[in-house]
Amino acid sequence: MTAAPGAYDDAHDGPDGARGRHGGDARDLLPTATPARTRAAVRELLRPRRALAWTAFAMMAAATAVGLLTQPLLGHIVDLVTDRREAGALTLPVVLLVAVAAGQGVLTAIGRTMVSRLGETVLAELRERFVERALRLPLDRLEKAGSGDLTARVTRDVSRVAEAVRGALPQLASSVLAIVLTLGALAVLDWRFLLAALLAVPVQAYTARWYVRRAVPLYARERVATGAQQQQLLDTVSGAATVRAHRLEALHAGRVDARSRAAVDLRLRGVRLLMGFYNRLHVAEYLGLSAVLVAGYVLVRDGSASIGTATAAALYFHSLFGPVNVALVLLDDAQAATAGLARLVGVVDAREQAPAGRTGPAEGPRPAVGVSVSGVSHAYEPGRPVLHGVDLELRPKEKVALVGASGAGKSTLAKLLAGIHVPAAGSIDVGGAAPDESGRTVALVTQEVHVFAGRLADDLRLARPGAGDGELREALARVGALGWAEALPEGLDTVVGEGGHRLTADRAQQLALARLVLADPPVAVLDEATAEAGSLGARRLEEAAERALEGRTALVVAHRLSQAAAADRVVVMEEGRVAESGTHDELRAADGPYAALWRAWSAGRAADAEQDAERVAERQAGGTGRSGP
Repeated sequence: MTAAPGAYDDAHDGPDGARGRHGGDARDLLPTATPARTRAAVRELLRPRRALAWTAFAMMAAATAVGLLTQPLLGHIVDLVTDRREAGALTLPVVLLVAVAAGQGVLTAIGRTMVSRLGETVLAELRERFVERALRLPLDRLEKAGSGDLTARVTRDVSRVAEAVRGALPQLASSVLAIVLTLGALAVLDWRFLLAALLAVPVQAYTARWYVRRAVPLYARERVATGAQQQQLLDTVSGAATVRAHRLEALHAGRVDARSRAAVDLRLRGVRLLMGFYNRLHVAEYLGLSAVLVAGYVLVRDGSASIGTATAAALYFHSLFGPVNVALVLLDDAQAATAGLARLVGVVDAREQAPAGRTGPAEGPRPAVGVSVSGVSHAYEPGRPVLHGVDLELRPKEKVALVGASGAGKSTLAKLLAGIHVPAAGSIDVGGAAPDESGRTVALVTQEVHVFAGRLADDLRLARPGAGDGELREALARVGALGWAEALPEGLDTVVGEGGHRLTADRAQQLALARLVLADPPVAVLDEATAEAGSLGARRLEEAAERALEGRTALVVAHRLSQAAAADRVVVMEEGRVAESGTHDELRAADGPYAALWRAWSAGRAADAEQDAERVAERQAGGTGRSGP
């Protein structure tokens, strides 16, 4: 079963009519979380892992503290050399330096491993939440946003966050700890060294604020521009045949160029911003180092500190260059990752299609339910309604055929009933609930079906995960597909879909109908589900659909009027309104719109039959002529 976006039979009956086909930029992008909500989401993800987080923090702090013993040991060596002590006096400090290096290395490895483990588990949970919620978003919401926006979030945003978790997070944690503990060590040497070092802080703080205020909106705009670029590429590539047929190559190339330039321009602005950031950092470094050296000179001259102590202070400050630069430079990665994270959290928090319990068919028999459509109107764009005050009743187990000219609103009504879209006005009641609140009560099968890559049995079990092989065969037999399914190279274990055995259009549709049988919903909606097959295949599919719909309330958007003739009732739509409703015989006798459609369809069938007969006669005549002496 599928609810294929863009599978619109109606000429202006879908969001592409207002957006996609005109290539406009005004798409309703998927939501992006606020900074406060993004921080809250991170806290929620970390809360179950508090023990791991604190242990990792302790290991990183211990590694940094051990590493800070290096500078005093070097300062002590300087004092020993200055005092002209014997070479043997250097043995202990050198051994301690080796021990410090080894201890710091071991603790750092343990700490970074734990930080990476923490980050990877959090990232894995975020990915799972994102995919789960993305699959539950209302289809019309995804259609309005465009596939490019979702694709950019799934690929580039997830990649940016993953890179930050794997690289930036451990480095940032280590750098922040090093900065804090090093400043504390400077204070232990002499508070005046700390005061001199802090002269660099105002410049660094200004630099960080200057950068963040510009980087946050810039990276957010870059993410949006990248999504728009990918959307245009997808539109152009997926519609390449249409683009060529209408000679729109130059137009679409221009659109791709414009959106690519916009994305590249924003990226170059980011590079220029980063260069200015580095320049300001260098000024802060040299200002602070000069202040510490001057303070050391004054203190040594006054006898308040030894040369070794001044050396240790200078080394401490110099050792801050790396952590400070890393911490501030990681703001670049952090801003990009934060922008991506906000876009992921925005989808995770978005309103889902149905309650979380809507995961599979309920066990046991389902009661028959009816459908009530009352005063339903709908528009994909303000001021362009496609449905106007539609009223319709479907009795339990009644099969209703929906017919009308292209653009009458048939597909829109079908998708509203299936809960794919939400009506702009009016109400739809399915067994006492709205379509998007009724669990698995309604199932939709469209003319565009998707065969999932994998074993045929696994494809079928998407509709009922616990189904046994016998149930799968029973469902296939019901829709007339068991014969060809068992004739596949490996039967139900044959890999189908992308990279596997390719199914024809009518077989793929039979597979969708078999999934419908397995899901066993009380209400089924078929939106021209047999339209893709040829005449012979269509007859087989119509018979399969009849069997799949047995015992269900059904709304069938009829591609062929033979489906309408077999229905319990026929509803005719014109310009978004119900024009007629009744049985096939009643509407033919009424000599209204349906009767006119029937006459036109019957005449077309008669003409086709006459042409087929003529072709057969010609072939037979040709064969007779060739059989003579």
